[in-house]
Amino acid sequence: MSASPTPGDVHLREETLLSERAYRGKFLHVRRDDVRLPDGSNAEREYIVHPGAVMVVPLLPDGRLVVERQWRHPLARVMLEFPAGKLDAGEAPLICGIRELAEETGYRAAEWARAGILHNAIAYSNEGIEVWFARGLRLGERRLDVGEFLDVTDMSAEQLDEAARRGELTDAKTLIGLLWLQNWRAGRWPLDWSPAP
Repeated sequence: MSASPTPGDVHLREETLLSERAYRGKFLHVRRDDVRLPDGSNAEREYIVHPGAVMVVPLLPDGRLVVERQWRHPLARVMLEFPAGKLDAGEAPLICGIRELAEETGYRAAEWARAGILHNAIAYSNEGIEVWFARGLRLGERRLDVGEFLDVTDMSAEQLDEAARRGELTDAKTLIGLLWLQNWRAGRWPLDWSPAP
């Protein structure tokens, strides 16, 4: 679970002494670890174990973006988001992105580019969300999962930026996707595009 420390970070490293399952659900698991802190004292760490996910930034030919609106129970509100979904066991991130984009929106993409990974809740979860861009979109039939309800629409980057400014767009992964998009369009963060498999 823990990564090797980089040379300048050894003085920050915590050593896991004991790790146990605190809760096992259908989707998420919670672990409780006893750790030794850098000063030699002990502490407890509780965190959520997540299988990982993929988020897709879908680019329409006119530059607009495909986004979704769906109810998120923990916040008891409808959220504005880029399409995303969790990785199935053994699933490659690109395949997950292709699957989620098609299932949730009906779109298939001719080209894909991996932007990177984000860790949206580093204090209490090991979840990593891979960020992918998709272009050359063509609309087909969507196939939502059982119990999944969402609206699909499109917005410009400027509309999303304004929604973020007003506090209407607060989803961390979508904000990171928007940041990545703005930097890519400005020529600062390159993307390496490949044809869909």
